[in-house]
Amino acid sequence: MKTRITEMFGIEHPIIQGGMHMVGYAEMAAAVSNAGGLGIITGLTQGTPENLAREIARCRQMTTKPFGVNLTFLPALTPPDYPGYIKAIIDGGVKIVETAGNNPQKWMPILKEAGIRVIHKCTSVRHSLKAESIGCDAVSVDGFECGGHPGEDDVPNFILLPRAAEELKIPFVASGGMADGRSLVAALSLGAEGMNMGTRFMATKEAPIHDNVKQALVKATELDTRLIMRALRNTERVLRNKNVDRLIEIEREKGANLKIDDIMDQVAGVYPRVMIDGDMDAGAWSCGMMVGLINDTPTVKDLIDRIMRDAERIIRGRLTGFLDGNIAVDARVA
Repeated sequence: MKTRITEMFGIEHPIIQGGMHMVGYAEMAAAVSNAGGLGIITGLTQGTPENLAREIARCRQMTTKPFGVNLTFLPALTPPDYPGYIKAIIDGGVKIVETAGNNPQKWMPILKEAGIRVIHKCTSVRHSLKAESIGCDAVSVDGFECGGHPGEDDVPNFILLPRAAEELKIPFVASGGMADGRSLVAALSLGAEGMNMGTRFMATKEAPIHDNVKQALVKATELDTRLIMRALRNTERVLRNKNVDRLIEIEREKGANLKIDDIMDQVAGVYPRVMIDGDMDAGAWSCGMMVGLINDTPTVKDLIDRIMRDAERIIRGRLTGFLDGNIAVDARVA
C-alpha cells in the first residue's frame, strides 16, 4: 500500500506509532519500524538530551529502518532543554520528528536545515492549516476519540478528517480511535493517508510497560475512558480507575474554581507507578476510546500484519463486493 505518507517517510505500511510517555522507548520504536511502520521514541520520556542520544543509539542497534522522535512542546516556567533534545536528534541522524503541544514554529528552521521531516499533531483544522503554513511536512489529525489531549472542540474523526481533507494540501494521518484494518480503511476513505496508533501499541508483547497495564487494556470497554481537567481547558482522556473517580468528584465539587493543585494527588507522578509498578489505581493516565477494540496482546509484527491483511480484505472483498452487486456482510477482523 503506497500513500504520500509511506513515500515521505520511507516506510512499508501507512502506520505510525505515536509518541507515548514512558512507552516510547527504543524497544517500542524498533519493533514498529521493523514491522514496516514508523516507530517513534518519546523524547521527553528520556529525561535529558544525553539520555535521548543514548536511546537513539540503542534504537539504531535494533533496527535499520526509519524511526522518528516525538518532541512535545510544553508551556512551562522552566521549559525542558529543547535545544539539547534537538541537537541529540540531529547528531543521532534522525530524519523524522513528530511534534506536539505548542506551535513548533520557533524550532522549524533548525529542523528543516538538518533535513528533518516534521509531522505535527493537531486537534483541529485551523491548527492543521497553521502547521502547514509554517512548513510542517505532514499533520497527525487527532480526533475527539483519542487518548491524551483531544483539544477543546470535541470534533470526532468522522467529521474532522473530511474537513482536513477539504482544507489541507500536505498529507495527514488519522489519530484517535485507530485500532485495526477497519480503522485504516475508514481513515483512507475519509481523506487521510495513514493512521497513527498509540493505545493499541501499548497492548503488544514488545511494549516496555507492566503487564497489568496490558491486561487492563484488554479488559476495558469503549465505555471505560473519562475526560478530566475540562475546567482547566487542558482536557485529557484517561482510563477510569479509583483515583480517576476521585479526581472527577473533586472537579464536580470545585466546579469553575478548580485549580491544578486540587488534583495533584491524582495526576502528579502517576506514570512510573502505572507503567513500571503496575499500580492500576495510581491516578490518571492517557487512554483512547478504541480500548474497547483491544482483545489481545500480539507481537507488533503480528498486529501490523493483521491490520494490513484485514485492510486489503475489506478493500478488495467487502467494498468491491458492493460495487459488483454482491451483498458483503462480514465486517469483522481476523
